[in-house]
Amino acid sequence: MSEQPLIAKVAGSVGAIDAKQWNALAGISNPFVSHEFLTALEDSGSVGPGTGWQSAPVIVEDESGTMLAAMPAYLKGHSQGEYVFDHAWADAYQRAGGQYYPKLQIAAPFTPATGPRLLLSDPQFATPLLRAAEQLCTGNGFSSAHATFVEPGQLPLFENAGWMLRSDIQYHWENRDYTSFEDFLDALASRKRKAIRKERAEAQRGLEIVHLYGPEITEKHWDAFWVFYQDTGARKWGQPYLTREAFSMFSGRMGDRILLMLALDSGEPIAGALNFIGADALYGRYWGCNTEKRFLHFELCYYQAIDVAISRKLKRVEAGAQGGHKLARGYAPVETWSAHWIADPGFREAVADFLERERQGVSVEQMYLDQRTPFKKTQ
Repeated sequence: MSEQPLIAKVAGSVGAIDAKQWNALAGISNPFVSHEFLTALEDSGSVGPGTGWQSAPVIVEDESGTMLAAMPAYLKGHSQGEYVFDHAWADAYQRAGGQYYPKLQIAAPFTPATGPRLLLSDPQFATPLLRAAEQLCTGNGFSSAHATFVEPGQLPLFENAGWMLRSDIQYHWENRDYTSFEDFLDALASRKRKAIRKERAEAQRGLEIVHLYGPEITEKHWDAFWVFYQDTGARKWGQPYLTREAFSMFSGRMGDRILLMLALDSGEPIAGALNFIGADALYGRYWGCNTEKRFLHFELCYYQAIDVAISRKLKRVEAGAQGGHKLARGYAPVETWSAHWIADPGFREAVADFLERERQGVSVEQMYLDQRTPFKKTQ
């Protein structure tokens, strides 16, 4: 451990932190921890007053003011928009007389995509950063801190600091050096291969599907997509998490990392899917439509994403949370992870016991799902 004096701080927003210093720690691999993405959420009003997400990034500096470590963190008054469900924990703690909210959430808001949650100039600063998060909780009476969708390489950093790990399952598509979509299909069992070809043909019939990158995306395109997104958000969450302004800000601040796919009927958009582009992954994030067409959701969100990943030589596609229907379409079960710190010792012990039993169930489920992927079975 370095002997230099360290200073931990909580900023009022990511926007209050120098973008160069933040991005130097965040790197270029994952778009959702970039200064551009996180400040777009703040400046658009998607997080902040009235949303239950109050930005409170934690940073560690040296005496000269150089930022050595940071984490995107939020004071949460509810458990919405996280995709790792702790409602049962909240209910249990409150029935026992505790107050679960507010809590500290270390995450990219509304984004069930794996990525770094500790932004570090050196791994030695992980523990001081996590201790600062713990002190923020204890000093303000928060019940707990939760880091969600932690990239696997960072799990030991949380474990070494005494945080508890929780696992779940998502479905990701893995690029096994495919040269084309047909090459990918050749790896599937015959029945599954034929089914996907039929789905694609039916979904595309009578439509034009366009891919728009960066400056190709106009405000008119965002207006159309906003209608689609509102419909999906209202059905899934009761109301959309993002404001209309967020999409324009994504486009203006990180347009080179955005792909908007639109399905056009006689030149008019009837459905869309928004993707973010990482260094080695394509992240499918938002989808919606104003016309129901069979298999169009699969085409725009899964098959078109595979096409793009192959053409750009990306290692994987992460198509969001849940969705067992992805399994039949070549997306395999992958374990995802979160890390948790609980202030109350008795509650912490109860959660640890729950996590141990839950982990066994997740392991059994993954083994079951692994046997049901559509790929050809090897002897």
